[in-house]
Amino acid sequence: MAEAQNSRILLESGTNEIEIMKFTIGGNLFGINVAKVREIMISEPVKPMPHAHPAVEGIFKPRDAVLTVVDLPRYLGMEQEKSPKDIFIITNFNKMFIAFRVHTVVRIDRISWTDIQKPDKTVSGGAEGVATGIAQCEGGDLVTILDFERIVAEIAPETTIQISEVESLGPRDRNDKPIWVAEDSVLLSKMIGDSLRKANYVNLQMFPNGQELWDALSAIPDDRDLDRRVALIITDIEMPQMDGHRLTKLVKDSPRFKHIPLIIFSSLISEEMRIKGRQLGADEQLTKPEIGHLVDVMDHLLEKAADSQGK
Repeated sequence: MAEAQNSRILLESGTNEIEIMKFTIGGNLFGINVAKVREIMISEPVKPMPHAHPAVEGIFKPRDAVLTVVDLPRYLGMEQEKSPKDIFIITNFNKMFIAFRVHTVVRIDRISWTDIQKPDKTVSGGAEGVATGIAQCEGGDLVTILDFERIVAEIAPETTIQISEVESLGPRDRNDKPIWVAEDSVLLSKMIGDSLRKANYVNLQMFPNGQELWDALSAIPDDRDLDRRVALIITDIEMPQMDGHRLTKLVKDSPRFKHIPLIIFSSLISEEMRIKGRQLGADEQLTKPEIGHLVDVMDHLLEKAADSQGK
């Protein structure tokens, strides 16, 4: 059994780098952000569960907690006969621990987010594909970075963003403050957008990564026009080209932009990540899928910003 010691491999804040754990399924290379990995272990017997999603292999109890096992080869349509040498990658994101069956774990590579390209729709399987990026790692290997949040959302929709959380907030006044959102997942971007519009935030601008948001922000020529163009920024962490930590650093290091409230909304808000975000100057850090909490925090930060401008 080997543990992924995140505390040893956490990257310097805001460097726009990522640690990718490479693994294989059927001889094909895939990758996962090391920040999602808590442990890797040799596969163990799994107890099947009735009426589960076809890709849910069942449950097992490695120590004091029962974990769900996802048969990743089956989910990806690359199923082979299971082997005792298969590996379980134990992940922790969205406040859940889940084991994913893979065939082998290769190594960990450190790369820049600029080396990760968004796959086109012919490769990713359309807008709802599970490949969040294609990375070129050391040695020239092309590695498919999987969208694990997307996989879990399909297998267990109740674990992802729920618009009912916003509906439970009750009637809300229309808010036309311009909100900019950086989120690379097509599925989650739509869910966030739909939920915020349901909360009567009607002036949203969505960006597929931090780089495009930063370019648009930097292109605003007149400071007098700035507050009318963007009142608050929401960013994911994991994104091709520029991640959310790098975006946060750029915004908060800028005399022009540092006053803009910025919320990190990510599945990766561990204590280590919270420290990084705090060091970079993020105003708030929230864990997906808590969309109701996000709306409450947005309300508070916008009210606080309005009070500050009124003084």
